[in-house]
Amino acid sequence: MLARWVVAMAFVGVLALVGSPVRAQSAAGTETAESLAPISVTATRNPIESFDYPGMVSVIGRDEMNRNQPSTLDELLRDVPGITFTGGPRRTGEVPAIRGFSGADVILMLDGARQNFSSGHDGRIFVDPFFLRQAEVVRGSSSALYGSGGTGGVMEFRTLEAGDLIGAGKDYGVEIGTGLQSVNDEWANGVVGAMRFNPATTALGGLVLRNSGSIRLGSEADLLSDDDILSGLFKARTGWAHNSLEVSANRFTNDAKEPNNGQSTGNDIVAKDIRSDTFRVAYGFKDPANRWLDLDALVYHVNIHETEVRLDDNGEGPEGQVQEQLLTTSGLRVDNRTRLPVADNIFTVLTYGVEGYRDEGEGREDGGPRDGVPDAKAWFGATFAQAQIEFENLWGEGTGITLLPGLRYDRYTSESSGNSDNTSDEISPKIAVQVRPVRPLSIFGSWARAFRAPSLGELYPSGTHFSIPGFGVNSFIPNPDLRPQTTDTFEAGLGLRFRDVLDGGDTAQVKGSHYWMTGKNFIDLVVIQPGPPACFPPNCNGTTQSVNVANARLNGYEIEANYDHSNYLLAASFAHIDGEDEDTGEPLGVLTPDTLSLHAAYRIPQNRLQVGWRFVHADDFTNTSDASLRRESYDLHHAYVQWRAGGEDSLAGLGVTFGIDNIFDKDYARVANSASEPGRNFKVTVNYRTTW
Repeated sequence: MLARWVVAMAFVGVLALVGSPVRAQSAAGTETAESLAPISVTATRNPIESFDYPGMVSVIGRDEMNRNQPSTLDELLRDVPGITFTGGPRRTGEVPAIRGFSGADVILMLDGARQNFSSGHDGRIFVDPFFLRQAEVVRGSSSALYGSGGTGGVMEFRTLEAGDLIGAGKDYGVEIGTGLQSVNDEWANGVVGAMRFNPATTALGGLVLRNSGSIRLGSEADLLSDDDILSGLFKARTGWAHNSLEVSANRFTNDAKEPNNGQSTGNDIVAKDIRSDTFRVAYGFKDPANRWLDLDALVYHVNIHETEVRLDDNGEGPEGQVQEQLLTTSGLRVDNRTRLPVADNIFTVLTYGVEGYRDEGEGREDGGPRDGVPDAKAWFGATFAQAQIEFENLWGEGTGITLLPGLRYDRYTSESSGNSDNTSDEISPKIAVQVRPVRPLSIFGSWARAFRAPSLGELYPSGTHFSIPGFGVNSFIPNPDLRPQTTDTFEAGLGLRFRDVLDGGDTAQVKGSHYWMTGKNFIDLVVIQPGPPACFPPNCNGTTQSVNVANARLNGYEIEANYDHSNYLLAASFAHIDGEDEDTGEPLGVLTPDTLSLHAAYRIPQNRLQVGWRFVHADDFTNTSDASLRRESYDLHHAYVQWRAGGEDSLAGLGVTFGIDNIFDKDYARVANSASEPGRNFKVTVNYRTTW
């Protein structure tokens, strides 16, 4: 293990010294010569350069998204270290994991609205990548700002704004896109337009249609996955004096034909209908002359409704059976920032506020109760405060210290008819520090406590989990006495950032961290299914129940490096993770193999052309007691060519991206996925942007 650490550090360090920030882009889509540092908003609720945050955070802009040509969120985030998506290649089954945590241990947000949907075998968040302008991933303990679920981290997805389409001094903007990919015969068409009514009022609207069929795997088998997706986005924004008001609606609908368990290769086929709606009203007050009040308030309502109709008798129920799962989340969050200058080189930003939200879940089977999906409710209320204290130029220009102390108090109650309530309160403290002793070097460390409340499906499930004909039945057992799981995370790391390394305007940076987590009362799903000689069919009945694991430990490290030049870029990342139940020694968490990712590209700025290659190496995975989860190492190669017409061309605004994923048609499977991953995939995307 030490050898891998040394080799990885040496490799990435060399790469950084010879490292790709998000590049500026105009509304018409032409890249400028100036490189801009990615700005994180989610990490502190106050804009900060992602490199300067005392922890690991990644910001992916729309340009990088377009180069990936994503049709799923998995493809969009595939280069972020410490991130994986479990559940197989079907988009309905994808579940994100951060540093070994998945499901309810990861907070997901869409434009600030919590996406709390959680199902045993289905996805968690539903949004079309065409509508996204930015994605941000904060890795590590985040409960001090976001409360329950912040054990693994936070993923926030931000949708397009009118300003992304309307050029300076213009009143209208439109983007039209179409794309094809061979691995599942997907055809996607999207259009989004924006209008400026007056200097303070804008509106934006768009539609996306995707149609895809079965997925050709690297094993040359076909994985049934028939999707018809229609998505819509609407936003309207106005302002007066220093006030702003925005309303938005985002709808995602997917009519799919696949197994009941979207993460399996089963033959029990259902017609699956997913509807996800997110409605928001956001208010802001921002007066640069007012250091006391910088206010953001958000009210939101999220409704996710999944319906499955069985198309055969191969599953747990008869043909024609209708199963439904619903979750509605209604929430309010208010943040204010107060800026307090202490001295010429010392200033403080105090971010504080309140948050409350309510989850209501419901399950139906042919109009009656549904096994494993309880009718239940949960209420959460919290108050929080965090200070960002900056000491600048302490030992020379560019040196200094950043302190980030934070504290949050949460109280929650969950209830379901016929079961006792589950109530608790939690305090989530955090302290982080970054020291910049000399200009290229920064050193950071942090300690934070996080918690995750038991989900409704963990507390109150009942009925049949699965049955084995002629053998026995496995039944859910509720556990309303589950305790919230808590973690203490220590993280330490360093970064190096250089400018004008080989040429004027280029940048090189490397940043890495090592983290240690200790946990109490980890919530784990225990499936007990006895067999002979302990029992004799057809009476081999088992149970499934969520229980608390007393002591747990996870640790790992991540490294990112980038070099960005007007003519080329190099980027690399490496991630390692390990976890175990300290009482039994059994592996714990969504563990993944050591993974190295490389990205190299050559640019011809005058022709607005970029040619790139991506490489992923995943080591052998043996850190499991389940032989079926062991995986051989694999190497993946992807390539792309991206071109955009310039402002002086007759085709100004036209862009074309051609890509090949898994060039050598590698047959591989990621950990915890029962199916192979997609094989060779040819992709082409054509889009046109204009503003007037």
